[in-house]
Amino acid sequence: MKDSFGRDITYLRVSVTERCNLNCVYCGKTDCAKKENELSADEIVSIASAFTQCGIEKIRLTGGEPLVRNDICEITARLRALPGLRTLALTTNGVYLSQYARELKKAGLDSVNISLDSTDGSTYRKLTGADVLHRVLEGIDEAQRAALTPVKINAVLMRGVNEDSAASLIDLARTQPVDVRFIELMPFSDAGEDASRIVTNDALLRRFSFLRPLGARDGTAEMYTADGFCGRVGFISPISRRFCGTCNRMRLLSDGRVKLCLGDETTVDLRPLVGQREALLQAAQNCIRSKPAGHRFGETTQPHGLNKTGG
Repeated sequence: MKDSFGRDITYLRVSVTERCNLNCVYCGKTDCAKKENELSADEIVSIASAFTQCGIEKIRLTGGEPLVRNDICEITARLRALPGLRTLALTTNGVYLSQYARELKKAGLDSVNISLDSTDGSTYRKLTGADVLHRVLEGIDEAQRAALTPVKINAVLMRGVNEDSAASLIDLARTQPVDVRFIELMPFSDAGEDASRIVTNDALLRRFSFLRPLGARDGTAEMYTADGFCGRVGFISPISRRFCGTCNRMRLLSDGRVKLCLGDETTVDLRPLVGQREALLQAAQNCIRSKPAGHRFGETTQPHGLNKTGG
């Protein structure tokens, strides 16, 4: 199904919780919604089903941290069974991934994105507030063993904080068959609203000039590689190279509201329509048609907290 600007909307990000076991500085995490306010597995599947009937072919489970839900494997299996769904993925901070990877694969998960902003233990602890880097690295290894591929590693760099981690993160793509993707800092926290903290992807490409473009995109990422690399390096540039004209996604928040754009405050509450099949389908169609032309970062006050927006 196309939106009013002619874009094919085929991708739904589903935030299953606002809760998270880390406190990353760029997230701007606000008070999390109570567990009892989260959509149930039945509600998630019902709303997702309406969107797959509208042409959604890919679903990504997000949070917060989705692996804090004890029914995450049930949710995965039930979404996997939806007609028309081609790809089911999950974004995680990786802390619990080593214990869940094989079970998630068995439930039908295709791939994982893992947030990792530094391979240095002290820097990682400064960024996240937790000394769990070893568990994340174990999760990356276990995801590869479980064939949750492609394994993608998402990194956000901040000037004066972790920009020096870029080289070691790129080295992961040299030694392992993973995609390391750099995502420009967005305004979801005090740090994100400080433009001087942004490390642009153009600056990274000048610094790591040995990377050569593959001439293809993977979703929103421009992909690169280099001689001897097992994996790839991607650059996602919502600030310096906005890609709204090709955006194909919607976001379902953990309380049942649909966020039409990550960088726009408009939401539509679908939770009251669960159980009303035709009304829910019509509302999903209306959400797609109402998707704005582009984000408004820097133009309006944005709600803080990636835990609330689903990333």
